Amino acid sequence: MGEIREPVRLVNIGDTLQAPRTRKSRKKPRAVEVDAIVDTGAVMSVIPSHVALKLGIGLRTKRVAKYADGPTEEVGVTNPILWEVQGRDTVEEALVLGDTVLIGQTVLDKLDLLADCAGRRLIPHPDRPDQPVAVVR
Repeated sequence: MGEIREPVRLVNIGDTLQAPRTRKSRKKPRAVEVDAIVDTGAVMSVIPSHVALKLGIGLRTKRVAKYADGPTEEVGVTNPILWEVQGRDTVEEALVLGDTVLIGQTVLDKLDLLADCAGRRLIPHPDRPDQPVAVVR
């Protein structure tokens, strides 16, 4: 099984929400485009601290993160970020750690994208190829 890399655009959603409160908004929201790694074993997504700084995104809280090899560490959790992948978007917080953007399972589920490990790519759900569909149980 190979690594899946996917272009992603991250946007500081707070920049787009400032206008109603302060009547001032940034002309252009702070955004970063990166090549992210799809991590189907991770529930939450991850951004490194240098990406959080570029986005100007604040920390909402802290949470304990458990690494695949066992150790745990308390890390920051961002305010909401807009995740844009393959023309689809969702708002989701992220853990701040490491040096690579990782797309975790919650973002994949909300965007209705599946990991095609053999093809080393992300694909839209075959039953819903045109737009993400939120499955409610």
